[in-house]
Amino acid sequence: MSDKDSEITATVLRERTRLGGFIRRRVADAGEAEDILQDVFHEFVQAYRLPEPIEQVSAWLFRVARNRIIDRFRKKKEEPLPDPGDAEDFEAAEGAWQLNLALPAGSDGPEAAYVRSVLLETLQQALDELPDNQREVFVAHELDGISFKEMAAASGTSLNTLLARKRYAVLHLRERLQAIYDELEM
Repeated sequence: MSDKDSEITATVLRERTRLGGFIRRRVADAGEAEDILQDVFHEFVQAYRLPEPIEQVSAWLFRVARNRIIDRFRKKKEEPLPDPGDAEDFEAAEGAWQLNLALPAGSDGPEAAYVRSVLLETLQQALDELPDNQREVFVAHELDGISFKEMAAASGTSLNTLLARKRYAVLHLRERLQAIYDELEM
């Protein structure tokens, strides 16, 4: 085994548990979480074998994982905003109040990769700024794929309250990200 292969193996063994936990906290489906983990390590192996060394490997792995999770989030289909006053339409609320992230592809060159990293970092900071109850609803619905009905049943919180929390979270995230979009002139 070459020195590079040994270093790759050691990194995978060292980071697998922490990185897997990070992904599983954000992705409800265990199979999908494992797929993301494998994708991250595959990308790591490919990048590690390039002539340019990866600085701060652990941070790089977590950044790639976060990007993969966000990519998964972006693939969710948007649905029209339901009328919150109509209780029968709560199932239609599953895709309501979507946050539209216009992330450039990381493969579009160094400038696009930089813009993408700035947007993702700002998104993480904006999520951290949310009140716990708003962040929990947003992450549960958008990243973990839990329906509002499931959240209401598990928490005893009304559907209207959960919808309002998500709405306020999305409004805050849009506002925070808009400042970055404006700054980067996107």
